[in-house]
Amino acid sequence: MGTKLKLKILNFLQFFTWGAWLLSAGSYMYVTLGFSGLQIGAAYGTMGFASLFMPAILGIVADKWMNAERVLGVSHLILGGCLIALANVTDFASFYPIIFLVSMFYMPTIALDNAVSYAVLEKEKFDIVKVFPPIRVWGTVGFILAVWFVDLSDWGVTPNQFYVSAVASIILGIYAFTLPAVPPSKSSEKKTLAQQFGLDAFVLFKKKKMAIFFVFSMLLGCVLQISNMWGDGFLRDFAPKFDEYFAVEHSLMFISLSMISETLFILAIPYFLKRFGIKKVMLMSMVAWVLRFALFGIGDPGAGFIFLTLSMIIYGMAFDFFNISGSLFVEKESDSSIRSSAQGLFMLMTNGLGAIIGSIGSGYIVDLYTTEGTKDWESIWLIFAGYALVVTILFALIFKYKHDQNEELEMKH
Repeated sequence: MGTKLKLKILNFLQFFTWGAWLLSAGSYMYVTLGFSGLQIGAAYGTMGFASLFMPAILGIVADKWMNAERVLGVSHLILGGCLIALANVTDFASFYPIIFLVSMFYMPTIALDNAVSYAVLEKEKFDIVKVFPPIRVWGTVGFILAVWFVDLSDWGVTPNQFYVSAVASIILGIYAFTLPAVPPSKSSEKKTLAQQFGLDAFVLFKKKKMAIFFVFSMLLGCVLQISNMWGDGFLRDFAPKFDEYFAVEHSLMFISLSMISETLFILAIPYFLKRFGIKKVMLMSMVAWVLRFALFGIGDPGAGFIFLTLSMIIYGMAFDFFNISGSLFVEKESDSSIRSSAQGLFMLMTNGLGAIIGSIGSGYIVDLYTTEGTKDWESIWLIFAGYALVVTILFALIFKYKHDQNEELEMKH
């Protein structure tokens, strides 16, 4: 089996595991378990809290002591067991600590997936910027197929979604041990105490450009999971008036149009990065987030269906132009000896601090605009759009980066 195919399978399974529950868990908690907005926000917020320390810890292990692909495999095997446990609890007091464990062993695997993929491609002398996006797109395909499977099985408001995720995670856990070895970096150079514990990635904050980049990564990270948390519940709330409309009857499949758009935008990333540079690509992402939420606010499954559809299409630019381009930018600015730790730091700022603020904050906003069980979704989405607009304007004014169109973005070797 060729290297590219191996990494495509890796990315497919990595995101299939997530797609089986990420979009539907919010509705399951709201409709079936009866959790409040703040409780749902807190549950999703575990991904943020876990990202504060787990990617860094496992990045340290992968950088210093254990092959990265083995760390990835062990994490997914443990994750599978946690997902099975999650499917068997119904009260918030039990649900919260278990979903925290799920987050602890899933979130760091995103960074590990990137680190393993980059290392394997670099070892075989591939141009990572050109080769990785078409490989990463298979992660999006896996995510979409998982969403469709859960939707067509009508498991979006049942615990079966967690069993589907568990099976995929266990398969990936086993498969990871068949990947090319990515051993810890070895160096005869004497290292400081901070370097010994993998904290050397924080030296990136000494660069003003990188410090500002990480701060805005956190601010934009606040919005990354908002539509995943509330999108399905938002569409389901159009029932019974729009009960037979596709966007309501198959809400998960409709939302998956967002991920389908990702496949196109991922493939466009190399061109956009070379043509426009990281600042303009990030600004495109931020503007797309403004439109994502604003279009939700004015759309509906009937006459406003076009607005909902446009929101799904723009999501690919919003999510991938930030996540994938940001990851590649961090890789470019980091030394190979801190590769996994640097990716873990990027995860900490976006899916860690940013996700915590976004998850809990959005839960508060949803509860604030809920009266006797009825949510004012238009106001909710427009508030989110306003926040994204403010971040966009500040980033345009503060982040300074001069792009040389003739200088192609390359990875450090």
